[in-house]
Amino acid sequence: MDEVQGWAGLGGEERRPRVTVLGASGFLGSTVAAMLSRAPVRLRLVSRRPGTLPPGGDADVEVVTADLTDTARLAEVVADADVIVHLVCHRSGAQAWRTGDDPLSERINVGMVRDLVEVLRARTGEPRPVCVFAGSTSQVGLVASDRVDGTEEDRPASGYDRHKLTAERALLDATREGVLRAVSLRLPTVFGECSTPTASDGGVITAMARRALAGQPLTVWRDGDIGRDLLHVEDAARALIAAVGHIDELAGRHWLVGTGRTTSLAELFSTVAEITSELTERPPVPVITVEPPDHATAADFQSFTIDSSAFWKVTGWEPRVPQRQGLVRTVGFLARTAAPGGPSV
Repeated sequence: MDEVQGWAGLGGEERRPRVTVLGASGFLGSTVAAMLSRAPVRLRLVSRRPGTLPPGGDADVEVVTADLTDTARLAEVVADADVIVHLVCHRSGAQAWRTGDDPLSERINVGMVRDLVEVLRARTGEPRPVCVFAGSTSQVGLVASDRVDGTEEDRPASGYDRHKLTAERALLDATREGVLRAVSLRLPTVFGECSTPTASDGGVITAMARRALAGQPLTVWRDGDIGRDLLHVEDAARALIAAVGHIDELAGRHWLVGTGRTTSLAELFSTVAEITSELTERPPVPVITVEPPDHATAADFQSFTIDSSAFWKVTGWEPRVPQRQGLVRTVGFLARTAAPGGPSV
């Protein structure tokens, strides 16, 4: 796998590097796990709910179930890690992730990161472990331009984004202190098919594809001109893995990762309806406009196009999965894995 070419020496000259993936059973985590299972590493997959072993591959794989808010368990799973991929995220509901700062979300999204820093601070010896953190492009909050490149001042507008930014800063501050070598990749809307039965995607594309497969209309707020930069989950996973191989150039700051293309939600949902129609051989479901709910905020209407040129110049990473191909794969996966009695093709 090209993305691990720069990993030489991370585990010393005489052993494979130990890579610990936190949140390995989730949507993005399971894809990262599947990719790393094909690499020459010792892979520890950690999640709150039981995970599964990726099939085949060259890695030595260990699956661990752990509550990572238990600091002692967290210390155990990262004790010998050369690389930590941090993908743990908690959202408490549709309204709360936009506006809330509930204690459980803060404990998981922020408290666990602070615990991780303190656990690693207690480690002795070199080299310092590498940590790649999955941030969000929405952390920037409201900006004057729809195009962002990572140089903007952060003004997070939701509880979720405040948590992400606080956790990111804790890791980057610890990097400057010499505790670890951390980098944050701020990702846009990530979509795609799930890599394992334990994973699920609660994103807007999956939600609308399920509605279309069930023959239900798709709804957009107002005129649907809100734009999103859509990144396939495989490309997101490749970016996280590529960051490890370039940690010396990337550590200590955040970097934006995206496709550089914005798609309006109206166009996106129409494409989902069209692909579903082709798959099911039924007429496409309608896309209708509705008024936003009361809990909608100004940040929900912020369009983003991601300029990833800085990250590309360092790593050579670029997206490989065309958007329509990714949508076809996503809808097809959901159709094949529908619950009994649900939509099928």
